[in-house]
Amino acid sequence: MTSLEKELFEELLDKHHLKKTAPRLKVLSLLSKKEVATSQPDLESVLNDVDRVTLYRILIAFEEKGIIHKVFDLDGTANYAMCSPVCGDEHHHHDEHLHFNCTVCKSVYCLDDLHLPEIKLPKGFKVDGFTLYAAGLCPKCNKPA
Repeated sequence: MTSLEKELFEELLDKHHLKKTAPRLKVLSLLSKKEVATSQPDLESVLNDVDRVTLYRILIAFEEKGIIHKVFDLDGTANYAMCSPVCGDEHHHHDEHLHFNCTVCKSVYCLDDLHLPEIKLPKGFKVDGFTLYAAGLCPKCNKPA
């Protein structure tokens, strides 16, 4: 982790009133570099010096504060990805983009740049958030043989 990354992550933790610990900084560094959502077991395999319970607590705290969001893969496994800067503990905007599940490599992508149409619900309904999933082949798995 570069000193600039460390400074940015420390500012993020300060903003959300979280202690700046080495495990939290490591989790932020790892998740920020991933282009796909990552499961807790995958994080555990890389973070050898962070125990399972500590990692679980970090992920829960980050999700509650709007730093990361949870998205489920096709097998129902929770995966985590960095949230948009507009997310916060009052309102996540994490589900307001397409989550793409690759049926071959099982990677989960957050496609933030897609424009999604506005959802108009019948009178009396109030949306707090929504989740939109698509399944198919990612660019890596969709290469001709």
